[in-house]
Amino acid sequence: MLFYVCEHEQEDKMIERYTRPEMGRLWSIENEWQTILNVEIAACEAMAELGEIPAAAVENIRRTAKFDVARINEIEKTTDHDIIAFLTNLEENVGEDSKYIHKGLTSSDVKDTAYCIMMRDAAGLILGGLRKFREVLRRRADEFRHTPCIGRTHGIHAEPMTFGLKLLLWSAEIERDIERLTRAQEIVSVGKLSGAVGTYSNIDMRIEELTCKRLGLTPVRLATQVIQRDRHAELVTTLAIIAGTMEKIATEIRNLQRTDIREAEEFFKAGQKGSSAMPHKRNPINCERVSGMARLVRGNAVAALEDMTLWHERDISHSSVERVILPDSTINVDYCLAKLTNIVDKLLVYPDAMLHNMGRTGGLIYSQRILTALVNKGVMRQTAYVWVQRNAMKRWLEKEDFRTNVERDEDISKYLTMQEIDDCFDYKYFLRNVDEIFKRFDL
Repeated sequence: MLFYVCEHEQEDKMIERYTRPEMGRLWSIENEWQTILNVEIAACEAMAELGEIPAAAVENIRRTAKFDVARINEIEKTTDHDIIAFLTNLEENVGEDSKYIHKGLTSSDVKDTAYCIMMRDAAGLILGGLRKFREVLRRRADEFRHTPCIGRTHGIHAEPMTFGLKLLLWSAEIERDIERLTRAQEIVSVGKLSGAVGTYSNIDMRIEELTCKRLGLTPVRLATQVIQRDRHAELVTTLAIIAGTMEKIATEIRNLQRTDIREAEEFFKAGQKGSSAMPHKRNPINCERVSGMARLVRGNAVAALEDMTLWHERDISHSSVERVILPDSTINVDYCLAKLTNIVDKLLVYPDAMLHNMGRTGGLIYSQRILTALVNKGVMRQTAYVWVQRNAMKRWLEKEDFRTNVERDEDISKYLTMQEIDDCFDYKYFLRNVDEIFKRFDL
């Protein structure tokens, strides 16, 4: 949980360690009440536009509608209802004209609409972070476009690729995350002012339309007492996917920083320490932090899905959950995005180590080239596979040189000349399509 909860279950303060200032301000209790007030005022303006309340009253409400969080909390001790406490505080400040505030509305009209505004704005901040991260990934991908490294499947050396392709793959996934979050932002950019069970029993339907227009929202076509929680679930599950993308990137960097691989590592600043016991340590702590925080967002996604089921036209079981998971998830993803962007931007990359590691298996990574060359010469594929594999196993089990054994293999040498075998052991062959792949991404 990324915020403290005070006595009256009002969000008081986000944990600063994982909260960036702009996102923290967005989810502050002051901004929550201000956003709710903005909804109330927009509704009053809409009513005045339709002649339902005096324009002078709206002007007075705009001028005098002030709230005090401490006073709201004090009133709530008696009411056990936060919106009533809020409205009571407004009445204390506005006076007679406060009777027009909340006219024909239910609490969820203003609170759900306000939360949609906050979700929309939080998604906007994260979209900005995603776009920045995508550009850093593209720049570094282009930087290492032709830097050869070994590709690994099941953790085992497979075939040569480039480090730039690895980075480009990540940028492509971030691009999809941008598309997903843009869609989710649209889904939550809605409002409702339709009353206790969504029938507009005490409010003109036009009030909803005019209010939402003022707030930059789309009116929902149908609601109960609340906006349906599949919208909230789509946002939080999308954030969980984004967190999964970031965890994947962070985990790969962590693995590449392993001492026995060490092809890349987090930037280690002057004065930084890795261990209280072992002065030599350079640990991937920031990537590990991203990996850990992703687990929280995944858990929140489950809670968001659980929130979709409410009794009849509404119960309040979702409310306590959303007070946690909405700020928690957006703050988390916003923080991790900034952290991971900085990690990749300053990532230390070791091309010499990559080239060295490519040679650690004694040429086994070229086995498919030998196999394909034999098939091209007319050898049945399964026969050629057996010939190549028996030489590969000698490397694994007896540490014999794969290339030397291939050259000495009587079956293979009947079909391949020494020059043809030599050509098979050139890593550049595997990279011949790299530029064409990059062109797909306008690089």
